[in-house]
Amino acid sequence: MYECSDRQPAVAGKFYPGTPGALQQELERMFKEARPRQCENTRAILCPHAGYVFSGAVAASAFNQIDGTRSYERVFLIGSSHHVSLEGAAVYDEGDFLMPYGKEKVDMAFCRQLIALHPYLFVSDRAAHREEHSLEVELPLLHYVMQSEYRIVPVIIGTSHPETCGRIAQVLKPYFTRENLFIISSDFSHYPSYRDARNTDEITKNAILENNPVTLMDTLINNSRQRTQGLVTSLCGWTSVLTLLYMTTGNNKLTYKAIEYKNSGDGDYCFDKDSVVGYWSIAVCEQTDTNTLLSQEDKATLLKIAREAVESALKKEDRNFPDPAEKADPGKYTASLSQKCGAFVTLHYKGKLRGCIGHMMGDMPLYRMIGEMALSAAFRDYRFGAVEKQELPDLAFEISVLSPLIKINDAAEIELGKHGILIEDRGRSGVFLPQVATETGWSKEEFLGHCSRDKAGLGWDGWKKANLYVFTATVFS
Repeated sequence: MYECSDRQPAVAGKFYPGTPGALQQELERMFKEARPRQCENTRAILCPHAGYVFSGAVAASAFNQIDGTRSYERVFLIGSSHHVSLEGAAVYDEGDFLMPYGKEKVDMAFCRQLIALHPYLFVSDRAAHREEHSLEVELPLLHYVMQSEYRIVPVIIGTSHPETCGRIAQVLKPYFTRENLFIISSDFSHYPSYRDARNTDEITKNAILENNPVTLMDTLINNSRQRTQGLVTSLCGWTSVLTLLYMTTGNNKLTYKAIEYKNSGDGDYCFDKDSVVGYWSIAVCEQTDTNTLLSQEDKATLLKIAREAVESALKKEDRNFPDPAEKADPGKYTASLSQKCGAFVTLHYKGKLRGCIGHMMGDMPLYRMIGEMALSAAFRDYRFGAVEKQELPDLAFEISVLSPLIKINDAAEIELGKHGILIEDRGRSGVFLPQVATETGWSKEEFLGHCSRDKAGLGWDGWKKANLYVFTATVFS
């Protein structure tokens, strides 16, 4: 039999308001100041755990990356102990977490399973959680953004051995799936000057973005060797962040994205810029097929970029696309618009084709790719003359955002209307977008034959000896 004992709040009224009404007002303030979502498929967030008056807006920016409409089986909260030392990690399995607004339900059955199956890594230790603030301060933000029920798995890492963090990660990694959410709690530099904090935190953040635990450890060691005045640590929850990196390293579908930075020297509550604490919010995003990544707002933004690029070129007689990222706010473009993937822009004038140019390789951010391809379709398609000003009112834009190329060995794998094709042989290549088959009504043999002969210059049957690739496209106009 297990004795149930709900955990009482340890820092309510200190790190965050202790009454429901005041807490709600503070959360609304924080999220009003926070960055909007820039990561559409968030698998984990790294967020600070200081008092809300100092780090609240940065923490809210991290939680803004979570899709609160999703249902998660479990929410793993991982923080590094500020009070006790352990060989491994302490999992709270004795009850729920009491908060000013009610209970945060703990998945006690799962926590007890972790302890039973891995007793040398996970223990039940009430003392490790009793005064610990690193998980508690995240709970009101989680409660604020989530719209469906969830259960938490509270984990306090007490070890200071990197290899033990690796073993903990090995146990948790099978649960690092789309069905679960991971919240990693950590502040950055402690007690250097304002300027030194910004420099050190930038270096540490860049190491985390590389998604490599060795890089992070080397960076932390090098930070320490710099003997920066006042610097006690450059990442207080380094064991928690390291555990996350051990779970994600080597997964090319996962990308770390920096969301927002501040330190305690910023804002209205700064009392001492000679001794500050740094805060970063970072999201771990999963790259999936662009068909699921682009929202309606993303599509509208891309169409606007395409049209404005052509309009601007006609007005200024400058047909080079300026890089908006040079002047843009870092939060201007979502993760979907900043992803690197191929794209085509097609122009129609009064219903007839007026230009179509694209680039298969994802070697620049999508928002920039669309601007470049819009200008190429308008002014560099050799089949048509350059677009003129009087055509603009009747000029329609169609955008095709491409998935990565997949090499196939048999033309039978091609699905007409779904797949575009790339045929390549002896330095020659030709491309048809998926919608070509639908618009022409061609059979698969005609689809391949026309692409091989008319686009690649390889003859009608040239595709039979060529390299064949397929891709899908998100098409909108």
